[in-house]
Amino acid sequence: MNTEDMNPPLGVRGIKLYDIAHSRAGDKGNISTLSLIPYNESDYEMLCEKITVEKMKKHFAGIIEGEITRYEMPNISSLLFVCHDALAGGVTTSLRIDTHGKALSYKLLEMEL
Repeated sequence: MNTEDMNPPLGVRGIKLYDIAHSRAGDKGNISTLSLIPYNESDYEMLCEKITVEKMKKHFAGIIEGEITRYEMPNISSLLFVCHDALAGGVTTSLRIDTHGKALSYKLLEMEL
């Protein structure tokens, strides 16, 4: 299979978050925090408009079971999402392979705008 078929150029596919931003994940208990940081500060307002809590709930359906709270941090052009019941019980009790939820940041970056 041609690798271009798996990852077509921007003109052929929609823009995904990984095209314009990066993300970091953190955890405490059964809560995951996901930051979304645009590569260019000029994209921050667009991310505030498009990346809503409702869109996050839909994108993470079946993974994040609890409430999602979004915090806007304009001074550092970043969004922070606090995701409750996101780690299947937490690091010490979860049977998931990724008990810390680090892969959730990559799942976030797969979101299409």
